[in-house]
Amino acid sequence: MTTHTQTRTSRIARFRTMSVAGIATLGAAAAALTLTSTSAQAAEAAPASASVVKASADGAQGAPGSRGYANNLDGWIKESLAIMKAKGIPGTYEGLHRNIMRESSGNPNAQNNWDVNARNGIPSKGLLQVIQPTFNAYHVAGTAHDLTNPVANITAAANYAAHRYGSIDNVNSAY
Repeated sequence: MTTHTQTRTSRIARFRTMSVAGIATLGAAAAALTLTSTSAQAAEAAPASASVVKASADGAQGAPGSRGYANNLDGWIKESLAIMKAKGIPGTYEGLHRNIMRESSGNPNAQNNWDVNARNGIPSKGLLQVIQPTFNAYHVAGTAHDLTNPVANITAAANYAAHRYGSIDNVNSAY
């Protein structure tokens, strides 16, 4: 092969790699826009299974870590799992952690200001990027009624995912 042919082949290979990465990124963005719930979807029928907890107005609890769990991502997940177990909401540490890292990189103050929800005035917030109407509909009693409270955000998102997908463990992309 000549140097010119090798260079051209190398350029084509790099272009193909970049094209595939770009398509994957666009696909993920499109899926995120398509799968993000609207307030109408979040407010539709009550949960169908007994394992999903209906929203409750009571249950404002103390700050994350106030129940003896560490006030960090590991502690928030473990505290959420304890509440989820008590309420019959399915999910595992791995499923929660995987989704949290994809959605917010573990930042409880993360906020999406660019998607369709943000343009409609209801940005996704918190560890699992929940919008306020979804949080209100799937809030779990025993957690703070605060969208950006890490434990409340995790348990509401897991409750929503249980209703919609069977478990947070079944969520592998924007939901």
